[in-house]
Amino acid sequence: MVRIRGHRPAQRVLRRLLRPFGWDERNWLRIAQIRSWTAFLEEIGPSDILEISPGWNSMWEKLSSKSYRSVDFPGFDITRETLAERFDVVIADQVLEHVGDPVAAVRNMRAMLRPGGWALVATPFLFRIHARPHDYCRWTEAGLRRLLVDGGFEDRSVQTFSWGNRACVRAHLGGEVKPFGFGRSLRNEPEYPVMVWAFAQRTETQPIE
Repeated sequence: MVRIRGHRPAQRVLRRLLRPFGWDERNWLRIAQIRSWTAFLEEIGPSDILEISPGWNSMWEKLSSKSYRSVDFPGFDITRETLAERFDVVIADQVLEHVGDPVAAVRNMRAMLRPGGWALVATPFLFRIHARPHDYCRWTEAGLRRLLVDGGFEDRSVQTFSWGNRACVRAHLGGEVKPFGFGRSLRNEPEYPVMVWAFAQRTETQPIE
C-alpha cells in the first residue's frame, strides 16, 4: 500500500502525478456511499437539486442535470428556515451530525421537496469527533431511519444503507481521513459501519406545508 505523507503541497502534487496510474484520492470511508448516491441520482434522472452545506465538495453539483443550488448552515439555519422553492432532491451529506436539532432539520428538508422528491442523507458512525463547529450525533441504520420518520417521512419511503470494516476503522483512529489510494478493501462488515446513509421519498399522499 502506497502511503503519501509529508507537506500538504507536496502531497497534492504527488497525488496529481499518480492519478493516471489509478490513484483515487477520494475518502476511503466514503467510496461505497459515493457509488451508491451516484447510481441513485443517475437512476432517478434529471433533477433540481438543493444541497445543504456542500463545503469543499462539488461532486453532487457536477451530477446535477437540471439545476443546482446550495445553502450553508448555520448561515442558513436548516433547523429554522426553508426556501420558497421546491426541489426534486435535497442533500445533506455529512451535515446532520453537526446540527443541534436534526429532527427539525429533516422536517425542513422534507418541506422543501416536491411530492415524489427525495432527501439524501449521509452521516459517519465509527469516526472521530470533528466539531465544525459542533459534533452532536451518530446514527446506525435503524437510528437514521427513526430520525427520518420523526422528521415526517413515512417509514415505507425510507431506504437505509451502511458500509464499513475493521481495517477502515483502525486506519482512521486518531488520524486524518485516508484516501482510497490504489484500492483499499471495500469488504463490508455490517457490525463496523463507518458510513451510514439513506434515501427518503416524500410520497404523493403527504400534504405540502
